[in-house]
Amino acid sequence: MNELRHPIPAIMLAALLLTIVPAAASYAANLAAGQQMFARCRICHTLAAGAPSAVGPNLHGLFGRKAGSLNDFDYSPAMKASGVTWDDDTLAKYLRDPKGFIPGNRMAFPGIEDKKELADLIAYLRQAAK
Repeated sequence: MNELRHPIPAIMLAALLLTIVPAAASYAANLAAGQQMFARCRICHTLAAGAPSAVGPNLHGLFGRKAGSLNDFDYSPAMKASGVTWDDDTLAKYLRDPKGFIPGNRMAFPGIEDKKELADLIAYLRQAAK
């Protein structure tokens, strides 16, 4: 008889799992797509903790960092003076239009117009740049 008293919570749990599992699967797909997008960035940037900056600054620890603040990279005066702190929003604006968001910066990248590609890249960076 006790088994019949709790059918609704079991149904609710099953429904919850059916919504979480596809969301997790799509998140993994976004990370994989973002990793593929990062292949273009890897030419100039690294994500490895403690690795020296290359053509572009090391992106490890990017989120929450003030733009132009790594000691081992020679940033443009525009980047140093931007006052930007990197988060999802500022990074999206910058990667969409680097020259428009921070005029005078030296990143030689035209930007990413596709919103899904941009979201995938930022999701990957959020995970990989920790």
